[in-house]
Amino acid sequence: MKNTNLIKTGERLLGKTAIVTGAGSGLGQASAIHFAAQGARVMCADISEAAAQATAQLIEENPGFEQASFIKADVSEEKSNEMMVTKTLDTFGRVDILFANAGVPGAGSVTTTTKNEWDRVIGVNLTGVFLSNKAVIPHMVSQGGGSIINQSSLTALTAWSGVAAYTAAKGGVVALTRQAAIEYAKDNVRINVICPGTIPTPLVTSVYEERGGNVLGGSTPLDQALAEAGEMFPLGRLGNPEDIAYMAIYLASDESKWVTGTIFPVDGGYNAI
Repeated sequence: MKNTNLIKTGERLLGKTAIVTGAGSGLGQASAIHFAAQGARVMCADISEAAAQATAQLIEENPGFEQASFIKADVSEEKSNEMMVTKTLDTFGRVDILFANAGVPGAGSVTTTTKNEWDRVIGVNLTGVFLSNKAVIPHMVSQGGGSIINQSSLTALTAWSGVAAYTAAKGGVVALTRQAAIEYAKDNVRINVICPGTIPTPLVTSVYEERGGNVLGGSTPLDQALAEAGEMFPLGRLGNPEDIAYMAIYLASDESKWVTGTIFPVDGGYNAI
């Protein structure tokens, strides 16, 4: 069924092809849809093939949107990333944008996190960003440039209790982004990183539920915990997926053509406290 809430909003990404990992839900789905609304052709990648396909169908069923496709991709596996890029090139002929958004939650302190859980979170949230960047950069170099947007977290910039592996992974994404941005600036490949604050996506709410309703610890009901979390941010609310999508559009577009190696907190002012 056609979603009449989706409308074409501009042409800021007209003629560009984007890969969005984790496009099946949350921030990735919102960004994939908004990229398409700005004229991009979008490869929707997700560990769930059905979820990736659903996002692609949402895009293609709306008049005025560019073509979308989908692929099952496990970003923690090198060959899966290579296949993702190959399908994008075979389908659309080029790749101009990578939004390395795919991530998994992970709760636990340094002493309570198991080695298996550590490996899982690092494998997706950090190694997955590294491998998707690695797969796409050579093609961007050969075509004369591109824009990579890596998804980190506010936890990379500020200390939060109870998310050791997640924080380590997201901090690594910030460091990797800055290093890669300097290395490939000469090739006109721009690489930036977004650090979202709390946005009640399925990933975030699963962490809250795992921690007993409160990411800082406790037994507060989920709805109450999310409402209280919103009060921590100077703008007085939690974020929306669109808040991240709008920043990603800017970084993907030529409007940011002199921006690379930069950290962008999108956090309602929390990082300024």
